[in-house]
This record gives sequence, structure tokens and C-alpha cells, in this order.
Amino acid sequence: MTDDERRALVERFWATLARRDWDGLAAFLDDRSEYWDVPIGRENGATGPANIVKRLQLGLAPLADYTNQPEYTIVEGEHVVSVHSESWTWDDDHRYTLEFATHQRVVDGVIVEWRDYSDMSGLMAAAPAWWHDHLAADDLSWRTPA
Repeated sequence: MTDDERRALVERFWATLARRDWDGLAAFLDDRSEYWDVPIGRENGATGPANIVKRLQLGLAPLADYTNQPEYTIVEGEHVVSVHSESWTWDDDHRYTLEFATHQRVVDGVIVEWRDYSDMSGLMAAAPAWWHDHLAADDLSWRTPA
């Protein structure tokens, strides 16, 4: 793949995530794919399309609204770095804009590694209690084994 092809793939990926198109997201991934938020550790990440989608659904599916605002993308070979923000809306009283730097490694048309660098503590502080309860009560079988 060329750098332009990788950039286009990642831009399509972010647009698919912004729509919360879970089936569409799985198409960017395969069994090698790993996703985790660096601030909370790789052990809280997921591997493979089904588990990655479950992990994303845990946090994003209950939201009343979710948008992704790309700023810029840097591509060097397999490595794609995106700077963007996500606006999370749980309800009228609970909203947060999460700033991100994301590193993804794209091999043979597949995102095989995805790491998010963000202010998870700010997100958690802004979230309503019911969402915290939802996270705590959910099936976490998608977690990457330690």
C-alpha cells in the first residue's frame, strides 16, 4: 500500500466509527488487530474484530450523540498518526470533548495495531454515574489476556 492509500483507509475508518457502524468497523480489522487506550493499559484492550467492536460498543453505544473531528493525519510507511477529537454526549447535562492522538499500523489493508493516547481521567470525570455503572456491569470477556 502507498501512504496515500493508508491515509484514505484510516480516514474511511474514522468516518465509519463516527457513524457507529459496527459491522463496517470490523471490515478494517482481522485476527491480528489489537486496540487499546494507552492511559489504561494494554490489558484493557481487545484483539480481533469481534472483541474490538464489543469494546467500542461498551463505551460508545449508550451515547445519545458521538462525533469525531479530525485535525490532521501523518503517514510514514505502515504507521498512521491521527490527531482528532471526539465529542461524547450522554445526555443534556453530560458532555465531553476528548482530545486524541492515535497511532495505527496498517498492513495489507488492515489496521493491525491501534493505540489511543487521550485524557481518560477527564472523560471519566465528565461521564454520568449510570455510564460508570454500565461499564462496571458489562461482560468484559473481550479484554486482552495479561
